Amino acid sequence: MGARPAPAHRRIEALAVESSASATWNGELMGGSGSVRVASGAFSEQTLTWRARAESRESGTSPEELIAAAHAGCFAMALSFGLGNAGHAPERLDTSARVAFQPGAGITAIHLTVRGRVPGLSEDAFREAAEGAKANCPVSKALAGVPEITLEASLEG
Repeated sequence: MGARPAPAHRRIEALAVESSASATWNGELMGGSGSVRVASGAFSEQTLTWRARAESRESGTSPEELIAAAHAGCFAMALSFGLGNAGHAPERLDTSARVAFQPGAGITAIHLTVRGRVPGLSEDAFREAAEGAKANCPVSKALAGVPEITLEASLEG
């Protein structure tokens, strides 16, 4: 009987869930390379290099791309929750996040874009809900040190 693998997500407080990932780096920063893995197996191991992070996206990923994915997903869920609680469940929310990384300065800006299909909701009410989601999604809160987080929100049709 072998040891059971650690779960990808586990409860750490009464309602809290812990997620995990790991990274390996080989060599010095400019010429080295590494990889990142998520414990859930949701996607395959991804390559990291300084070039992919700071110069081009020919191959591999970057910490900033992973942050963009996390922020887009968290924001979409927070907006869906807020709209649903207000009696306006969305049919669809298409969200993207762009994370600006500047060598030497770090993450300098994040731009969120959301386009939604929400029957019976005005453009102004949608923008207000989107601003609330931006302020309250857990990833936005974790990224509070980023100098600028902007939002563009619009309804379809």
